[in-house]
Formats: sequence, C-alpha cells, structure tokens
Amino acid sequence: MTDYHCPVEATLDVIGGKWKVVILFHLSHDGTHRFAELRRKIPGVSERMLTQQLRELEGDGIVYREVYPEVPPKVEYSLTEYGRTLHPITKVMCEWGQKHIKRIKSRKK
Repeated sequence: MTDYHCPVEATLDVIGGKWKVVILFHLSHDGTHRFAELRRKIPGVSERMLTQQLRELEGDGIVYREVYPEVPPKVEYSLTEYGRTLHPITKVMCEWGQKHIKRIKSRKK
C-alpha cells in the first residue's frame, strides 16, 4: 500500500506516463483491440513500451488481456468494468486537447 498525500497521486500512479492514457482512450472510445491495432493507432510507442504499459494496466485491474488458443496466438485487450470508470477522464482530456489544438493553430496564423 502506497501512502498518497493527494488523490491525484493515486490516479497518476495508475494512469501516469506518456502512453497509458492514450491506450485507455483507444480502448475506451474504440473498444477491444489486438496488440497490432493499438500499435498502429499509437505510432510513437515502441513495441516494448506498449507491452510494458499494457502489463501495468492489467496488473492494476484496468485492462483485461484475453488470449485465444490459436496458432499464431490471438490476444485482445479491453477495459475491465473498473477500467471503464476512467472513461469520463479520457473524454474530458480529449475535449480539452481538441480545444488546445485549435488554440495553438489559431495562434500560428
């Protein structure tokens, strides 16, 4: 158990980092994905980093990893019920990001 001094610390402990919120956004807004699909949607992430971030999210009970007994193995990632509670956070972040992008573009003109 980590001693948090602020609830935001607890949140960032789970979703902090450059890629976790992006992963959560795609799983929350676009549904279940295979690893390669996530990789295509997040072009800046390395395979190693995506694997690490997915494992951490799975370990925190946010992401569910389903392995199908096929050759080659088929693996799909989705949000758990608990993970779906983060949808409002990713939605607000998306809305803010859209406004920020517009602001940046308007300042460059």
